[in-house]
Amino acid sequence: MSGSLPRPVRWGTVSSSAASRPGPLADVTPLSLSAREPHVPADRLVAEMVPPPRFDAVRFDTYIPDPNQPSQTEAVRVLEGFAAGLGGTPGGDSGRRRLFGFGKTAKKAPSGPRGVYLDGGYGVGKTHLLASLWHATPAEPALKAFGTFVELTNLVGALGFQQTVKTLSGHRLLCIDEFELDDPGDTVLVSTLLGKLVEAGVALAATSNTLPGKLGEGRFAAADFLREIQGLSAHFRALRIDGEDYRHRGLPDAPPPYSDDVVTRVAHATEGASLDAFPELLDHLARVHPSRYGALTDGIGAVCLTGVRPVPDQSTALRLVVLADRLYDREVPVLASGLPFDQLFSEEMLKGGYRKKYFRAISRLTALARDAKRLADTV
Repeated sequence: MSGSLPRPVRWGTVSSSAASRPGPLADVTPLSLSAREPHVPADRLVAEMVPPPRFDAVRFDTYIPDPNQPSQTEAVRVLEGFAAGLGGTPGGDSGRRRLFGFGKTAKKAPSGPRGVYLDGGYGVGKTHLLASLWHATPAEPALKAFGTFVELTNLVGALGFQQTVKTLSGHRLLCIDEFELDDPGDTVLVSTLLGKLVEAGVALAATSNTLPGKLGEGRFAAADFLREIQGLSAHFRALRIDGEDYRHRGLPDAPPPYSDDVVTRVAHATEGASLDAFPELLDHLARVHPSRYGALTDGIGAVCLTGVRPVPDQSTALRLVVLADRLYDREVPVLASGLPFDQLFSEEMLKGGYRKKYFRAISRLTALARDAKRLADTV
């Protein structure tokens, strides 16, 4: 499902003695993620709550169910019906006033589940289906919101809780991708937010790798948080989607890491490429709020990293997960030296409460590494 790759600069013909180390006819100066400090206004956070570029063109009819997994066909059927049921004339004024929740309020939601919850493993097409639902819902884009769980909590942080409720209450649909409750505070925050939105008549759709009634298993022991999760669960009809990771169906293994020399030469030969030492990039991510990681990658055509090594701690690992998500959303190929991506996270991390996020990051970075192989082949 990868898009087109940035066009590399042509390499020149060299003498036979230097054939193993060709030089470019033209040399571009790589960008650096570590040198960027983007500032993102709150209104951009709202305006960007749409499916990422990778999913601009997806629709229900472009989702190819695995014939051996009937749950995938059933999910398409249910979601098509769910989208059709969201027709009608939405309330609210037009333009910016409606976007930010001023004007008329939405009609009260009907009784029963007001959302769908797509549960399944990595790479079974949940985000494809969620984006297809967004596209199929008969409402203008300003009345539909699509974002990851992290982006939703970042929106609350930027606007404040009450303003976020006003902003989203006039919407027809809110889609939340990768719904994972990793923090007790987020559990209460999002549960309360979604409860308010359901009362306002907003339909909900979400993806996750865990059933909504079991989101807290292995993470929270406090009964209060478990009760919050169970209350949130009642808003959704859970749809189980079985299958194997499509990123590994019939695809070659991810290419092994390249040498520093190859990574550097690709960066200098590719318009729009960035070049960073992996440890320095990790340090920089600690100084940039995760809500800005999308802006951090604006205009980047390829990411080149040298010296990839295991992340040192869990906070750093979670920031890297967010960056991997933003790169994957934007289909930015990643070329790296050092250790392979499946060695980024320690065994302890991969057995802990955030293991689903880490496995998702590995899967997505692996897919982007495959995309980058074409760039390396030019040098």
